[in-house]
Amino acid sequence: MAATALPPLPPQFKSIQHHLRTAQELDKREPVVAYYCRLYAMQTGMKIDSKTPECRKFLSKLMDQLEAMKKQFGDNEAITQEIVGSAHVENYALKMFLYADNEDRAGQFHKNMIKSFYTASLLIDVLTVFGELSEENAQHRKYARWKAAYIHNCLKNGETPQPGPIGMEGESFADVEREEAGSSSLHSGTTQPTSSSTYEANNIPTSNYTGIHIPPGAHAPANTPAEVPHNTGVTSNTIQPAPQNIPLVDPSLYSAQSAGEVRLTPEDFARAQKYCKYAGSALQYEDVSTAVQNLQKALKLLITGRE
Repeated sequence: MAATALPPLPPQFKSIQHHLRTAQELDKREPVVAYYCRLYAMQTGMKIDSKTPECRKFLSKLMDQLEAMKKQFGDNEAITQEIVGSAHVENYALKMFLYADNEDRAGQFHKNMIKSFYTASLLIDVLTVFGELSEENAQHRKYARWKAAYIHNCLKNGETPQPGPIGMEGESFADVEREEAGSSSLHSGTTQPTSSSTYEANNIPTSNYTGIHIPPGAHAPANTPAEVPHNTGVTSNTIQPAPQNIPLVDPSLYSAQSAGEVRLTPEDFARAQKYCKYAGSALQYEDVSTAVQNLQKALKLLITGRE
């Protein structure tokens, strides 16, 4: 895709360069996610600076890319319907997060799991194009960013990272960003980050991190990088799909009866539709557990009028 080449990235837009690079990396494998990465960059760029000539020129070319993608994928529901697009991006972000988290908990520390944590946090940023983040996604983003910085810094200093959720202290995120920025150029003339930035862990427990509940058996999406850098001292293991733990169907749904006439509001129908879309998107990734959970939520809402 993306026949329209972007001009050099204005320094004002440094904060969106990683989202644009992620879009490039996903153009062939996940064009829907790539589209929303660019949409996020466009919306964020408009808020930062839409008046400076170089910024206006950059945003104009980026808009051309978005229009070209809309024409190319105009028949894709995930492009034409935001609720489907939101579910698609969220499920992909979660798969990236779960892959990295499982590698982390297994003590398999390497560059690609750091990149997966990092990319998951960027994709959760992208979810803000659909509205305010849920508390769960906000926590996933904070944890993913912190883990990427923590593991990167440990490996850089020759230390062995501690696997799994641990006490979260401030970690410098600048090295991770610099390494990602240097891994591939967005385009000629891209401004690379030069200033230091520190990940802020405000309002996060500093003892044990308990805000995330990871289902066992999750595995990497098919397009997650698998090679391991030689200098980490970690050997590569093939990630085999583990048997999934399928949640039991809530027995109360078999006998659930409407309490009189259940009057469903337009918001109820929208929520039920959202759960069904989430289930459909989860099945694209063969995530049966998430699909079952969302279908049960939709069914309970439609039968009882309550969630």
